[in-house]
Amino acid sequence: MSRTLLPVSELPASWYNIAADLPHPPGPPLGPDGNPVSPAALGAVFPMNLIEQEVSQERWIPIPEEVLEILLRYRPTPLHRAKALEAHLKTPARIYFKNESVSPAGSHKVNTAVAQAYYNKMAGMKRVTSETGAGQWGSSIAFACAQFGLECKIYMVRVSFDQKPFRKLMMRTWGAECVASPSEETAAGRAILEQDRSSPGSLGIAISEAVEAAVTDPTGSTRYTLGSVLNHVLLHQTIIGLETQKQLALAGEKKVDTVIGCVGGGSNFAGLAFPFLRDKIAGADMEVLAVEPASCPTLTRGPYAYDHGDVARMTPLLPMHSLGHTFMPPGIHAGGLRYHGMAPLVSRTVVDGLVTPIAIQQLECFAAALAFSRTEGIIPAPESSHAIAQAIRSAVQAREEGKERVIVFNLSGHGLMDLNGYGAYLDGQLADHSLPEEDLRAGLKCLEGHPTPV
Repeated sequence: MSRTLLPVSELPASWYNIAADLPHPPGPPLGPDGNPVSPAALGAVFPMNLIEQEVSQERWIPIPEEVLEILLRYRPTPLHRAKALEAHLKTPARIYFKNESVSPAGSHKVNTAVAQAYYNKMAGMKRVTSETGAGQWGSSIAFACAQFGLECKIYMVRVSFDQKPFRKLMMRTWGAECVASPSEETAAGRAILEQDRSSPGSLGIAISEAVEAAVTDPTGSTRYTLGSVLNHVLLHQTIIGLETQKQLALAGEKKVDTVIGCVGGGSNFAGLAFPFLRDKIAGADMEVLAVEPASCPTLTRGPYAYDHGDVARMTPLLPMHSLGHTFMPPGIHAGGLRYHGMAPLVSRTVVDGLVTPIAIQQLECFAAALAFSRTEGIIPAPESSHAIAQAIRSAVQAREEGKERVIVFNLSGHGLMDLNGYGAYLDGQLADHSLPEEDLRAGLKCLEGHPTPV
């Protein structure tokens, strides 16, 4: 069998919270005065039911029945064994991938979008705002809001807004409003446009606009949602890894050697990896690899520091690897990985040596995506291509060493809305890009004076 299906009766009923098991949990969010931000202070941004999840130390958090009902439309998702890719690589490794591309919006982002829409609805909210990079999160939260009757406004990074027109049409089809960021609609957006009318935008800018739009609503019935970085978002994604562990057992695998996910803000990586990291913390022998673009090397070259999650510094200071909140990443086609910071929980796993970060160039990732699509038949999102590239590296290493290995990666979404990027690659119009050292140092200047995480 090349595909392992989990019975509906085996759908996980609780999310896994790795904060309960980390040897050194990350420090708390800090305010401008350097003191911890209280949960109540976050109430203008998030509903209290999600804030409670954000700060929870409980290992297991039950999934509400109303959320499970919608997740059951596409979950459990399949676990595939990539036998055609294995044959192409002539490797003794067994390569598995969790196929999150089968969700309504085509990516893993729906897992937390449904949960966040539900909790906002239960808190009495009428509308939500959010940001999106490549558009996978924007289309996911648009879908989720349609299920619960919430209004939705999304600020989409301009370079992706221009590159990926069908993503914004998906959002509009589900009833959401999509605005190119930076925009004239917020003070944060106008400030950026005054400096650079042709700004390509960034997730940091789009977050500033979305947060501002939420907290300035005079009715108090709008809250902000986001698709990555914060603890409760990563929590909702752990359904991926929990399903995968059950499916690997059904496939007859007793040991996993390598777990791989791409990282931008950290949500799809955490969704697959965190349940496996629970085993690693308990003593299991495995490597867990987080793969990012060489042009946006947050984990591999950014320091572990307290920094803001957005350009306008509307978010608290978070303990994370960061390239600096003023960092402007290049317009690579993996738009979902163009973020200056990293989820505090993911950053902590790297600091503690549980996860190894790796940066890979754009051209290698697209070459891997082509090899995968021509063998396995699925055209992957450019973000997922980073995980595929590392899976191929690991499988080739197994071939060279003559060792059997079990490699698992997360296919976080399909690339059917990203074909312009594939066209540019096939036509030779893409190039590799490494962040110059001088640009890295310049971006890190905004961290001066910030507290240092312990």
